[in-house]
Amino acid sequence: MLGTWAVSGDKAKSVTIQEGMKNVAGNGVQILFAKGANITDDTSFAKRISPFAEPTEIDGRTPDVMIQEAIDVAEKADVVVAVVGEAAEMSGESASRTSLDLPGSQRRLIEALVKTGKPLVVVLMNGRPLALPWLNEQAPAIIEAWFAGTEAGNAIADVLFGNYNPSGKLTTSFPRNIGQVPIYYNYKNTGRPYEGGNPKFKSDYLDVDNSPLYPFGYGLSYTTFTYDTVQLSQTTLRAGQSIIASVMVKNTGAVAGEETVQLYIRDLVGSVTRPVKELKGFQKINLNAGEMKKVQFTLTENDLKFYNSELKYVSEPGEFRLFIGTNSRDVKEAGFRLVK
Repeated sequence: MLGTWAVSGDKAKSVTIQEGMKNVAGNGVQILFAKGANITDDTSFAKRISPFAEPTEIDGRTPDVMIQEAIDVAEKADVVVAVVGEAAEMSGESASRTSLDLPGSQRRLIEALVKTGKPLVVVLMNGRPLALPWLNEQAPAIIEAWFAGTEAGNAIADVLFGNYNPSGKLTTSFPRNIGQVPIYYNYKNTGRPYEGGNPKFKSDYLDVDNSPLYPFGYGLSYTTFTYDTVQLSQTTLRAGQSIIASVMVKNTGAVAGEETVQLYIRDLVGSVTRPVKELKGFQKINLNAGEMKKVQFTLTENDLKFYNSELKYVSEPGEFRLFIGTNSRDVKEAGFRLVK
């Protein structure tokens, strides 16, 4: 629950997800439990990932027996919550992995639970982005919980039972598979761009799309939001001036929720190569069901500066693209010019 580098953390004070569900659900809900799978079935690996603490616990039963127990419990339940992921010290300093899939028998567990046909919610506890395209396809709902600390159990239960509408956004990109790593939203464009042209001579993969499974800034909630067209106060920016970029955001769902509106910029031509997008600002707003609000960002020349080849912090005249949206992928855009 505490994750890695929680040197002074007291694990005895941690509220587990099972305890949190009991606390939040009260007496009207019966919580059934089965372990389902070990984080790892390899005893030597368990010792290696816990060099400063007790080895990661391994149940003495076989993976098949544990999975069958989970299936039996799931058959009695209205909803299945599967908590899977990594041990605390499987990420962080000196903890690289050659696979970013779920370790141990956890994938087999999830696939078996899916086959029961019961509504399934997967709670991920991990210290790094994982590559789980199969989980994205099979699981109706996924909560990325990371290692949330001593009160994680109560907090996650609040989300599971709908007492809190989640609003978090990813601060990193999730790959489709490990062959895409490193993957990040603010990459440099190439001389053979992915868009257009002869498909043989593009910078892409033969077996998977270039895009991440979950992009930087991504996150869902129990409601939905729509973005209108981006409006600019002017399309030319001069020194000492500013541009107001605005967009109307509407809560199109049935419940109130929070949305993080994100602003990105692209410098189309620079003296040194520039990223395809750079996050320049964000605002978190709260909207009731059906409510609409105008969100505004003020952009100045300083927002367009970067360090050139002489390590001088400068802006350069030219064309720019401005993007506003719910994440780095799903955006509305407009163009403007910097004149000096």
